[in-house]
Amino acid sequence: MQTAATHIGGVVPALGEVPAFAPGDRVTIATRSPVGHYRMPTYLRGKLGTVEAVIPTMAVDNEEEAYGRNAGSKGHYYRIAIPMTEIWSDYVGSPNDGLRIEIFENWLERI
Repeated sequence: MQTAATHIGGVVPALGEVPAFAPGDRVTIATRSPVGHYRMPTYLRGKLGTVEAVIPTMAVDNEEEAYGRNAGSKGHYYRIAIPMTEIWSDYVGSPNDGLRIEIFENWLERI
């Protein structure tokens, strides 16, 4: 019998979990500054972006996994588009330039 949390190679997909955000949603990247290993570049914290895609979910919260504390936590990753002018206020390139980054859900706040 296959369940919503079927194990695949030691990883538990978070199937059936509803993402908090959808493509087109405007978000802010959280500004917290935790101590330790975190996969959110400091220069992006507090920046505004748009959800481009919901990435297929895997339950491994890599920030918690780094400390051996991933007891089945589930979450979603999102591809976020951030305009270069949002990142660098003096950016003089094309207004269409931007950065795409995949961010774990716990770093995103709804605008």
